[in-house]
Amino acid sequence: MARISLAFRCFFRLLFGRDLPREAGEFLPPGPPTPAALPDPRAAPEPKAAPKPVPSAVDARPERREPRTAHADLAGHHRDGALALLSLLQREGRLVDFLREGLDDFTDADIGAAVRDIHRGCRKVIEEHFVMEAVMPGEEEARVTVPVGFDPGEVRLVGKVSGQPPFKGTLRHHGWRVLEVKLPTLTDGVDRRVVAPAEVEIGTP
Repeated sequence: MARISLAFRCFFRLLFGRDLPREAGEFLPPGPPTPAALPDPRAAPEPKAAPKPVPSAVDARPERREPRTAHADLAGHHRDGALALLSLLQREGRLVDFLREGLDDFTDADIGAAVRDIHRGCRKVIEEHFVMEAVMPGEEEARVTVPVGFDPGEVRLVGKVSGQPPFKGTLRHHGWRVLEVKLPTLTDGVDRRVVAPAEVEIGTP
């Protein structure tokens, strides 16, 4: 009954524009939060932070580096030298023709006759353009000793290897070491990829 009475009192107070009774406050929903105080317009405005620069498309690109011309020139020189050597072996011994040819249809006698000419021409190239020596002097099949501290790039151990050097074994191949290279001077403007030009005989039917 007390709530009904309070409800009628609130109704008529609102109807005639009067304030609600104090006891009605506990039934009202909480009011909106108190608004924050407005800044004093007389106060000096705070300085604004400078905006961060936005990187442009040019700045976003990775740093451009100069090409490694020295390395490229060295690699190209090695390639041209290898192609020049292959060209010499082809010209003097027709090595490329021999290695590219299938041998299944030839007899051993035919192969032997062809290999003699190839051996002669390729040996000529090696002797004219390279000075070489044996890595391990001595006759093959002789007994040798591999000392402590040997260079694995110069001596390769084969067979049953165990323990620590020095090793004793049989010399199967004495190896080769190049002391001097005397390849011809490479001429600029020549396509080194052509190791053997095509040959066309003129005047044949």
